[in-house]
Amino acid sequence: MAYSLIIFEKKDKVARITLNVPPLNWLTINMMKEINDALMDVKKDRTLKMLIFDHAGEKAFSSGVDVADHTDDKVDEMIEVFHRMFRLMFEVDIPIVGIINGVSLGGGCELMSFCDIVIASDRSRIGQPEIAVGVFPPIAAAWFSTIIGLKKTYELLLTGKIISAQEAERIGLVNVVLPAATFKEECDKYLAEFLNKSRPVSMWTKRAIRASLGVTFPDALRNAEILYLDGCMTTEDAKEGIDAFMNKRKPEWKDR
Repeated sequence: MAYSLIIFEKKDKVARITLNVPPLNWLTINMMKEINDALMDVKKDRTLKMLIFDHAGEKAFSSGVDVADHTDDKVDEMIEVFHRMFRLMFEVDIPIVGIINGVSLGGGCELMSFCDIVIASDRSRIGQPEIAVGVFPPIAAAWFSTIIGLKKTYELLLTGKIISAQEAERIGLVNVVLPAATFKEECDKYLAEFLNKSRPVSMWTKRAIRASLGVTFPDALRNAEILYLDGCMTTEDAKEGIDAFMNKRKPEWKDR
């Protein structure tokens, strides 16, 4: 598929989807179809260690789903295409990172929140303002309480207020806030801590975390045991990591 609204590239075992309609990077139906196609590609690629969502321009990661796609004749398709993004993201086993250097609002905030790791600059502003235009954000309603708790979910969705990156970090919506002046360099340093790990072990770890969602602790622990013994411990890298530790040397990951 040819991409005109996003940039999709793969380099050094990292896939990057860049929203490429600045300054506001509205999520239109056509853009989201392109994102879904790229996500399908990522799911099938066994060489990748990370997926990054980035954005063109300095004003916005994304200001949300295009309001023009909420009309009666388009809203059904919009919801189907929009929610397909999250269903596909949930099936991606490698870490997904959102890089935010500007505003992240509405559907853009929902996309950001569904990334495993979110890096924001100190100039970023984040929120779900949908209630002010007479709708609510379905993904945020279904997902936010899992990551930021019920009280903050009510507050953000029922007021529609926009918060700073620092406040988003404090409540758990963002992992780390970095200075805008050196944002790219600091992002690269931060991500290096993820990229220098074993691909399959990172994948089994993410699967175990996801398998704990919405279940009791005994069930979550049983899920983790199965994934640990039948998955992680069968990899060459698990054996390499343990041998390296026992012999006081640096592991040489084979990504197998």
